[in-house]
Amino acid sequence: MPSDMKSPISLTAEDKEMNMAAAHVPERWRGTEEDRLQMKVLGRVQETRRMFTFVSMLGFGSTLMVTWEAILANMLAILTNGGTAGLFWGFVIVVTGYIFVYLSLAEMASMSSIDFLGNRHRHLEANTTVRRSTTLTFDGVSEFAPPRAQRFLSYIVGWLCFTGWQSAITGIGFLAGTIIQGLIVLNNPDYDFQRWHGTLLTIAVVAFCVLLNTVVARKLPLIEGALAVLHFAGLFVVIIILWTLAPKNNAHDAFLVFSNNGGWSSDAASMLIGLYPLTLCLLGFDSQVHMSEEIESASRGLPRSIMWSTYANATLGFIMVITLIFTWGDMSEIIQTPTGFPFLAMFYNTTNSLAATNVLSLLIILPLIGSVTACVATASRQIWAFSRDNGVPWSSFIRHVYPKWNIPLNAVLISLVVCVLLSLINIGSTAALNAILALDLASLLASYSICIGCLALKRIRGEELPPRQWTLGRWGLTVNILALLWLLPIFVLTLFPSVTPVTPATMNWAVLLFVFVVVFAIGYYMIIGRHVYISPKERLRRDIQMDDTK
Repeated sequence: MPSDMKSPISLTAEDKEMNMAAAHVPERWRGTEEDRLQMKVLGRVQETRRMFTFVSMLGFGSTLMVTWEAILANMLAILTNGGTAGLFWGFVIVVTGYIFVYLSLAEMASMSSIDFLGNRHRHLEANTTVRRSTTLTFDGVSEFAPPRAQRFLSYIVGWLCFTGWQSAITGIGFLAGTIIQGLIVLNNPDYDFQRWHGTLLTIAVVAFCVLLNTVVARKLPLIEGALAVLHFAGLFVVIIILWTLAPKNNAHDAFLVFSNNGGWSSDAASMLIGLYPLTLCLLGFDSQVHMSEEIESASRGLPRSIMWSTYANATLGFIMVITLIFTWGDMSEIIQTPTGFPFLAMFYNTTNSLAATNVLSLLIILPLIGSVTACVATASRQIWAFSRDNGVPWSSFIRHVYPKWNIPLNAVLISLVVCVLLSLINIGSTAALNAILALDLASLLASYSICIGCLALKRIRGEELPPRQWTLGRWGLTVNILALLWLLPIFVLTLFPSVTPVTPATMNWAVLLFVFVVVFAIGYYMIIGRHVYISPKERLRRDIQMDDTK
C-alpha cells in the first residue's frame, strides 16, 4: 500500500458510529443474506432501509429520466439546431450510443453477483472480488483502474459524480419551475416576467422534493411508482391529442429537412450541436446504483433495472419524437413564444384552450417534479457514500445517519443548499444557469468515460474480472470500446455554445465550471484528500464467510 494511503483498520470510531445506526434498522429492511454478506465484504454496515424491489426501482429509474417530457422541455434547443430531421436522426444516434454505455455500466453493477448457494460455507477466494458499489462510477474506477492510479482516479470521479447529480437537481428543478412561470405568462398576458420569480419557483420545487425525501421517505417507492404510472400514461394522452388535432407535416420534411438556426457553417454541424439536449434526455440511468443499499437483492435486480429503464424510456422517447416531427406546427411561430417553452405554444395552438394547455402541461410538470425527487435521492446517496470515504469536506457531518430516520438526512439537506446557491445564478444571467444542465451532462459523461475506460483497459490486459450473473461475455470489450467512441466526442460537443457568433450571453459557461470543479478536486486531493481519503477498494474484506452475516 502506498505510503499516503490510510489503512481501513484506522476507521474504528467511524465503524462504531455506523454500527450504532445499523442497530436501528429493522430486521425486515436489512435485505437478504447475500446483501448482508456483500455489505461486510465492502467493509460497510447497513444504515438505510432496503425498501426498493426490482419493479419499484424500475419505476424510480424511469421517473428520474422523464425522457419524453425532457424532449418537450428542451424543444427550444432542438428547434435551434436540427429541426425535425435533426430531432429524429439525432435521437436514433443518441439511443444507440447510450445502449453501449448502459450495457457496460449494467455489467459493472452485476460484478457483485456470485453464486452464494454453492459457496455458503466457504471463504471467498483471494482472487475473487465480491462487491456492490453504492456509487458505481467512483467505486468502479477504484476496482478496475491501474493500482497506482486507482485512488486518485476514484477520488476525481467521485467529485464528478457529486457535481453531475447536484447540477441535475438544480437543472431539472429549474425546468419545472420555469415551465410553471411560462404557464403564468400564457394565462396572464399582464404578468411582469422576472428572473427571480423563476429562481423562487425552482427553490420551491426542490424544497418540496426534499420534503418527500425526508418526512415521507418511507413512502418514496410508492410515490415514485405512482409517478411512473403518470409518466407512461401521460405520454399517450399527449400524443393522442396532438395526432388528432394538430396540423400534420409531410414525411419528406419530417425526416429529411434540417434546420440551422444557430448560425453554424453547415446543417451537419448544427445537428451535432443539437445532440446535446437529446443526450441530456437519456442521461443518468446509473442513478439506480446509487440507491443500491436500499434495494433488496440488489446484485440481481440492478443490471436488469438499468437496462429495462433504458429500453422503456428510449421507446417512449421515440414515440414522442415521431409525434413531434409530424405535429409541432409552424416552427417560426412557436420558437418566438413569450413563455420560453415552444411546447406550451404548440399545446395552445393545437387545442385553442388555456384549460387544456394547463392540463397537458401538468402532465409534464408532475413527472419533472418526480424526476427532481429521484435526483435528490440519488445525489444525497452519492455524496453520503463519498463522505463515508472521507472524500469531501465535513465528511463526518455529511455521512451521519440519524438512527430513527434511517436516511442520510444531512446529505439530503446539503443537496437543498447546493440547489439554492446554484439557482441564485439565474437572477444575474439565464445563460449561466443554463450552463448548469450542460455541467450535469459533462460531469456524468466524464465519469462514465473514466469508469468504462478502466474496465476496457483491464480487459485489454487480459486481467481477471470479478464474477457476475449479468455478463456481456465475449462482446464485453467491443461494447466497452463502442461506448467510449460515443462518450468522448459527445463530451466535447456538450461544452460547445448553441449559437454563433458567441457572446457572453450565448457562451456555454459549462466549460469554465467544469474546469473549476476538476482543478478544485485535484487541489483538495493534493492538500487534504490524499491523507484522509480511503478508496472503496481499500475497504474490501475478502475473508468474509457467509456464516459471518448472521
